[in-house]
Amino acid sequence: MQPLGSDQRDPAPSRAERDVTASGIRLRVVEGGAGPPVVLVHGLFMDHRTWDGVRVDLSQRFRVITPDLPGFGQSEKPPPQRFPYGIDAFVEAIADLYAGLELGRAALVGHGIGGAVALSLAARHPELVSHLVLVSPWLHSEHPAPESRLARLPLVGNLVFKQLVGRGLFRSYFRERLRWQREAAASDRIDAFYEAFNTPAARGSALATLCATADTRAVLAQTARIQTPTLVIGGHADRLCPPRTGQRLAREIRGAGFELLDAGHAPQEEHPRELAALITRFLLPRSRR
Repeated sequence: MQPLGSDQRDPAPSRAERDVTASGIRLRVVEGGAGPPVVLVHGLFMDHRTWDGVRVDLSQRFRVITPDLPGFGQSEKPPPQRFPYGIDAFVEAIADLYAGLELGRAALVGHGIGGAVALSLAARHPELVSHLVLVSPWLHSEHPAPESRLARLPLVGNLVFKQLVGRGLFRSYFRERLRWQREAAASDRIDAFYEAFNTPAARGSALATLCATADTRAVLAQTARIQTPTLVIGGHADRLCPPRTGQRLAREIRGAGFELLDAGHAPQEEHPRELAALITRFLLPRSRR
């Protein structure tokens, strides 16, 4: 499955796929390349494959680790009674993954909800994070996103997300709500994410995540604690994290930079090479580029 907007490049060198237990949950992890470690955390309704195009370029200089979060992709999908699916739970799962892979300190890149997870992990476990990159992070300082409000409606949210979200509505969400460029948003790419979503356990995990992450004020309150070098990257046409939100976040994190790409909510899908180049320039000193 080719990333949107990518060319036909060879797979990343030394790519390996395996399962790692973190927080008592089986996580699928894909690794590639060699060098300083970089962990890439995906967003809602996606999995590690959203980073494929970025991973190919980054793995020329880095050891790139792309896990599926608990409940997503090919990772285990425990019921909410066993795993709460909130930001705190995801943070501890990724921190435990660091330990399981013996990463020590690593750069951390998060997209969407993965951005909220990455920010929280850097605030709580600064000893683990050498650099922090937030790509269109899922952070709502004023009002929860409409999908989060819908998910929390008694009975209605459960009905919609577990029974009524079909392939057509899923495609529409990616193309309209996430503002993927139409010429780039190939149906087979979105359908691959839909197939991973379209099981009772995966739908339940997505619903639980939406409900548990509707209020991100506690995450935003941690920005003052971030001491890690930070870069915020936004998409010009992003509706979930508009450029003004990313700029405000960058101002609230001491010394953070801000970059804007001509993309919607998923720059890693629309412009993977440009995003990889931004991350590389941020992570490497000029003398090593």
